[in-house]
Amino acid sequence: MNIEITKLETNSIIKLYSEILKELKKRNVIRSKNLVGDLGEYLVIDFFNNDINLPNLTFAPPSTKSYDAEDEYGKKYAIKTITRNVTGVFYGLNPINSVREDREIFDFAIVIKLDENYAIEKIISLNWQQFLFHKKWHSRMRAWNINHSKKLETGCKILIDNSTK
Repeated sequence: MNIEITKLETNSIIKLYSEILKELKKRNVIRSKNLVGDLGEYLVIDFFNNDINLPNLTFAPPSTKSYDAEDEYGKKYAIKTITRNVTGVFYGLNPINSVREDREIFDFAIVIKLDENYAIEKIISLNWQQFLFHKKWHSRMRAWNINHSKKLETGCKILIDNSTK
């Protein structure tokens, strides 16, 4: 199917977008109104499940807090999708300057970076200790996030890197 989108009326494009979202929901690619986040989760799970060297993942049940997927061994994965260099926030951790040690709320943080066409640019895996080392406080959101940087890539496992292709 090849649609010349530039020749469509604006209202037709909006209707097409709505139909695309409905179809993606029907196919369980997206599950909420967070299109980019849901797309990233779907792509990570698909990537893991099609790589014999990685565990198979399944979506966490809807409304699960702190993680997005689980593997067949019960390990939990928090998946954050980025198109620039900063993830969304991770809730459920102690605030900055807390004297309490953070309770492990997932086993792995997976950062998936998408390019301007929503194709996978990179997938980076952090274990819990790496996550604790790289997390940064987001004062406005009052939660933690991760900055995508060379330091992050040097200290963590890069599962896929299409950025140079």
